[in-house]
Amino acid sequence: MRMALTEAKLAVPHGDVPVGAIVVVAGEIIASRHNERQLTTDPTAHAEVLAMRDACEELGTWRLDNAELIVTLEPCVMCAGALVNARISRVVFGAPDLEAGALGSVYNFAADPRLRHNFEVVHNVLRDECSTALKEFFGELRRARREASP
Repeated sequence: MRMALTEAKLAVPHGDVPVGAIVVVAGEIIASRHNERQLTTDPTAHAEVLAMRDACEELGTWRLDNAELIVTLEPCVMCAGALVNARISRVVFGAPDLEAGALGSVYNFAADPRLRHNFEVVHNVLRDECSTALKEFFGELRRARREASP
């Protein structure tokens, strides 16, 4: 998770929400990415999706059934759907997303028996550090907006 937190910090300079994700296979990090929605003007450029794309390219397959995704924020519906489709084996996340989380907070794609694949979820790993990074980012964003308004 500390590696994902380090990756998350790379999103801040280009104005993206500091979320970082890594993909691990057999104890080795094969992909590491952060949010790039603002940078790329791409609504799908979430850290999880980008890390999965890189991992699939590295492995030469779309199936990540032997992989673990570690991410600083609970994945949203889009990312959770991608995790199901990639057949991920395990997801570890830090901060819950009580407004849009799809691995237990609002929805639970990981354990929905109607979906073709379920996977293990470990939550609240370094929760305080992950939450603090997000709170600081949004606090600074609010301060900057207040100072910019007449």
